[in-house]
Amino acid sequence: MKISMKHTGLAGLIGAATLAMIEPASAQDAAAASGVSGETGYIFNTFSFLIHGALVMWMAAGFAMLEAGLVRSKNVATILLKNVALFAAAGIMYYLVGYQLMYANVDGGWIGSFGIWSPDDAAALAGDYSAGYASTSDWFFQMVFVATAASVVSGTVAERIKLWPFMIFTVVLTSVIYPITGSWQWGGGWLSEMGFYDFAGSTLVHSVGGWAALTGAIILGARKGKFGADGSVHPMPGSNLTLATIGTMILWLGWFGFNGGSQLAMNTAGDVIAIANIYANTSMAAAGGVIAAMILTQVLYKKVDLTMALNGALAGLVSITAGPDTPSIGAAIIIGAIGGILVVIAVPLVDKCKIDDVVGAVSVHLVCGIWGTLAVPITNADVSFGVQLTGVVAIGAFTVVASAIVWLILKFTVGIRLSEEDEAMGTDTAELGLEAYPEFGKGSQRF
Repeated sequence: MKISMKHTGLAGLIGAATLAMIEPASAQDAAAASGVSGETGYIFNTFSFLIHGALVMWMAAGFAMLEAGLVRSKNVATILLKNVALFAAAGIMYYLVGYQLMYANVDGGWIGSFGIWSPDDAAALAGDYSAGYASTSDWFFQMVFVATAASVVSGTVAERIKLWPFMIFTVVLTSVIYPITGSWQWGGGWLSEMGFYDFAGSTLVHSVGGWAALTGAIILGARKGKFGADGSVHPMPGSNLTLATIGTMILWLGWFGFNGGSQLAMNTAGDVIAIANIYANTSMAAAGGVIAAMILTQVLYKKVDLTMALNGALAGLVSITAGPDTPSIGAAIIIGAIGGILVVIAVPLVDKCKIDDVVGAVSVHLVCGIWGTLAVPITNADVSFGVQLTGVVAIGAFTVVASAIVWLILKFTVGIRLSEEDEAMGTDTAELGLEAYPEFGKGSQRF
């Protein structure tokens, strides 16, 4: 039976030692073990995919608000458009290419098959519920994850990249780069065969987005005036910290779907207990990240930095995503807190390297994605640190090379960077011909 799995194994059905290596028991076996009928289990599993997928979709609003708050006012409308457009493009491309490339006929290899995905629920409609869930519910849940990786890139390269080259890169990222790396683990590819463990995507989603963003930021170059000739860093405060805070809280909420839904089943008591634990660990890792970032910024800078606290929350969430199912709540807080510490260190370090990351996404998603993936063996003795490191390096290398090729092709063909005049004017006026806050723009009038 072909089942597209973000991780293999369902809680309470198979031993933890084989979670990342063998195919799960059938839906009927799960139903028999719990006393749930096949049809009822099918319904609960499908409902879990749909409701958790809707929560993940809501994260798109979180990214939009976060990035709108952290870019300057002259670039807000453009960043909002990009977040809406990338989600739309990601869904279309995952339907046309990505899903099949990620899940069809991977069979322990490096890549799936090219083709358009189509649902197949004929067996369930005839009364056979062995598939475990409606096929479209699975596709929907997998699809909403794709845009998250592209959202990471959006924030990093904001304020100086052209709209359409960014959209072209998004199409390639969501249709080819992300699905190929995803196939190595969630599609049953070679990393899955080795025992690599990434429950909900610290590496497969967040680090992939982080590597693509880092590569793009280096090739694109920094915003005009960000770095001085003497190596100094000139802060460029965002337009609205209220929006950034709202965006962070929306992401925090959406992450329950991101991690909780990755249990991939809700038809047994064991699954429901696992989802509850995942929710708790997810939230407390974020809490640990916030407090750690606040304390460290107070110690280092004698003042608490709100943007660092927000990034601390996201750092904790990214850090726990690779293994939210096994830690205790106390361990989850520590994992998240270490993520919060790492992001406070990484943000100025990235600046010192003269890499312009507008929203700190590389520090949050790449650095903490790596940390979260390597932290899994701490709370899961059946996972090898060496295998985890292998996965991090392999996925990073592939993503960097593939992304660099795409960015460079775009740079030397259509061009990826706005002119200095357009950058100074702002992407809203230069590319869209409108402003997010027209009352405060140069053309505003008092009546």
